[in-house]
Amino acid sequence: MTARSDAEYLARAIKLAARGLYTTDPNPRVGCVLVKDGRVIGEGWHERAGGAHAERVALAHAGSAAAGATAYVTLEPCSVIGRTGACAAALIEAGVARVVCPGIDPDPNAAGSGIASLRDAGVKVDVGIAHDAAAALNPGFFSRMTRGRPLVRSKLAVSLDGRTTLANGQSQWITGAAARADVHRWRARSSAIMTGIGTVLTDNPSLDARLEEPAPAVTQPVRVVLDSALRTPPDAKVLSKPGKVLLFTIQAASSSDSDLLAQGATIERVGGSRHCDLAQVLDRLGELQCNEVWVEAGAELNGALIREGLIDELIVYMAPQLLGSSAIGMFAIASLVSLEQRISLDFQDVRRVGDDLRIIARPSTVASPLTDR
Repeated sequence: MTARSDAEYLARAIKLAARGLYTTDPNPRVGCVLVKDGRVIGEGWHERAGGAHAERVALAHAGSAAAGATAYVTLEPCSVIGRTGACAAALIEAGVARVVCPGIDPDPNAAGSGIASLRDAGVKVDVGIAHDAAAALNPGFFSRMTRGRPLVRSKLAVSLDGRTTLANGQSQWITGAAARADVHRWRARSSAIMTGIGTVLTDNPSLDARLEEPAPAVTQPVRVVLDSALRTPPDAKVLSKPGKVLLFTIQAASSSDSDLLAQGATIERVGGSRHCDLAQVLDRLGELQCNEVWVEAGAELNGALIREGLIDELIVYMAPQLLGSSAIGMFAIASLVSLEQRISLDFQDVRRVGDDLRIIARPSTVASPLTDR
């Protein structure tokens, strides 16, 4: 195979992996293409946790023709025998002659072992082609495996003068329908959607993912509310939708928990004096196997997250409107006395979504696995 054809087949595998964008949690999104004599003989992608991995799906399609083939896989084939068996062993058993993968598995319990077992069995393995494109499929999985906490994205809908809410609390809708639809696609790929109690009390959001028809399958994200004083009303919309709800609080357990528990909420207790310790919250979400956390919150929570260096990406939808100086800004942070105190950002993408602009930016001071892409 030439380097060009390797890149082309990996691009196809990456496209296949993206079909699991909304369903594989907490597993990574992985695709596989089997090629023999210049012809694709099998394809597959991982659809959901507990289901067949991409390599096994592709091998099933190829059957006995897999012997002597090259497997293009978007992540190192696993070597650990889990619910579906080790994929490296399946490739060896099928007689695959060569494996091409962009990088090693970031899971410290598996990293490099699949490649080692393949090479020990005489399979040629090439690593490193299309690394950045493949890693972009699973930034949250890489974050959880390398840092112990999920990747955090904060979404903000703002006016051209950087305001999110009028002084009287009105904020619906600053951006247009196309931007709101785009938000739901980001929600759907996330493991959790997180907000603060202020947003729950003011806006009463549902915090679920609703995609346009024809809608692909979606594993609904966990809905997370930071509620230090446990003020979430039992009839809040966030408690009315199917799926899991986590309420983080600093309050000790009491009889008042019962109404919330009866509505299906799970109450998690973390440290903190007036507010929940945000680092502890994210560490706990990592323990609960959340890969990507999508934040939709007000200036207070966003300010706290940015001050503590806990936001990995900002997704800002900017509408062609002006709301004026009395409207509320994006982040509640202390006044700066010098420009050296400013928080610097790196623009990653700017594009038009309907009538609005979508800006993706990363705080340049945050150590994130995204910076290695």
